[in-house]
Amino acid sequence: MSAIGIAVQAVPPYVSGNPAAVPLPLNPDVALHYLVLTAHALPGGLALFIGPLQFMSKLRLRRPKLHRVIGRVYMISIVIASVAAVFAAAVTISGFSVQVAFSILVAAWLYTLAMAYRSIRRGEAQVHRIWMIRNYALTFAAVTLRVYLIAGLQLLPSVEFEAIYTTAVWASILGNVLVAEYFIVQCTRAPSARRQQRRDSPLVTTTS
Repeated sequence: MSAIGIAVQAVPPYVSGNPAAVPLPLNPDVALHYLVLTAHALPGGLALFIGPLQFMSKLRLRRPKLHRVIGRVYMISIVIASVAAVFAAAVTISGFSVQVAFSILVAAWLYTLAMAYRSIRRGEAQVHRIWMIRNYALTFAAVTLRVYLIAGLQLLPSVEFEAIYTTAVWASILGNVLVAEYFIVQCTRAPSARRQQRRDSPLVTTTS
C-alpha cells in the first residue's frame, strides 16, 4: 500500500510540466535536469507500483503468463529508470555523498535485475525469487527515503535540509538491503535448509 501511495503521490509533479513543482532541487546549469528526473520518475514509479504483484503467489501460480508480462514491464522500467538515474546523479546539486549513494543504488539495481533475469532463464525459480527480493528492496528505497526525510524534517527542524536528505538517502538504501537479506535468510533460505536437513537425517527408530 505504501508503494502504491508513493507512486501515485510522487510521480505527478514530474509530469506536470512545471519544474518548480518538483520537490528536489534542480541544477540551474543543466537544462535537461527536469526532463531526466521525469524520465526516471515515470518508469521508476511504474516499477514501484507493479513490483508487489510479482510476489503474489496466487497470481504467479494461476496466471503465469501475466506474471511473465508484468515481469518484463518491470524489467524494462528498471532499465530505463536506471539510465536516467545515472545522468540525474551526475548533475545533482545535493552533494558528492548523494551522488555516490545514488550511483551505488543504480549499480546494485541493475546487477540484481540482471542476476534475477539470468536465474529465471536457467529455470532457477527460487534463486530468481531471491534476487527479485533484493531488487525490489532497492526499488522500495523510493518509499523509505521519503519516510526518513519527512521524519527527519519533523524531528530535527534545526538541522539543514541537505544533511537530513543525505542521511535519508543512505539510510533508505542500507536499511532496505539489511531488511531484504534478513527476510531472505529467515523466510527463504532457512526453511529450505531445515527441509534439506530433515531429508538428509537418518530415520530414528525405536525397538521394544
